[in-house]
Amino acid sequence: MGARPPRRPAPRPARQKILSRPVLARAVAGARRRGERVVFTNGCFDLLHLGHLRSLEQARRLGDRLVVGVNSDAGVRRLKGAGRPVVPARQRAELLAALACVDWVVVFGEATPLALVRTLRPDLLAKGGDWALPEIAGSAEVRGWGGRVVRLREVAGVRTTRILERAVRRARPAARPRGRRG
Repeated sequence: MGARPPRRPAPRPARQKILSRPVLARAVAGARRRGERVVFTNGCFDLLHLGHLRSLEQARRLGDRLVVGVNSDAGVRRLKGAGRPVVPARQRAELLAALACVDWVVVFGEATPLALVRTLRPDLLAKGGDWALPEIAGSAEVRGWGGRVVRLREVAGVRTTRILERAVRRARPAARPRGRRG
C-alpha cells in the first residue's frame, strides 16, 4: 500500500475569526507589518445571499486580508426598520466568518463604521456599487492616508429587502373568492 497523503490542517472554527476591536486592531497592525494589504468593507448582511458573496470575494481580491464590519442589531433596526434584523448579529458575523474570502469579522454598534475605519486604517475601503463615493463612511479618511476607495459590482436584482418581500408574498395565503359556501 502507498503512503497516505499528508493531512491538511483543519480549518479554524468560524467563531475564532470574530474579533473584538482591540484584538482586530492588533491583527491588522501585524498584517500591515508583514506587508499585507488590508481591505475593509461593512454592511448589515441580514440574510446572506449571492450578492453579498460575490461582493466579498471581489473585495478580498483587492488585497491580502479582508475585514468585514457587521452592523449590530440596533444598527440594523436604525437603518432598516423595526422588523429587522431577521438574523441576530452574532449569527450574521459567524456566517460571514465561515466564508473562505473573509479573514476577520467585527460587530460595530455606531451608525456608521467611521470610528472603526479610523482605528484600523485599511489600505482599501470597499463598498457596494449602490453607494456613491461621498456617501461611503471613511472614504475621505482612507484617501487622506493614501488608501483607495472601491465601489464593488452589484448582482442585479439580488437584495435582502427584495428577498424578504418575496418570501412574505409567498407566505401569505392565496386570496379566496368571496361568495356563497357550496
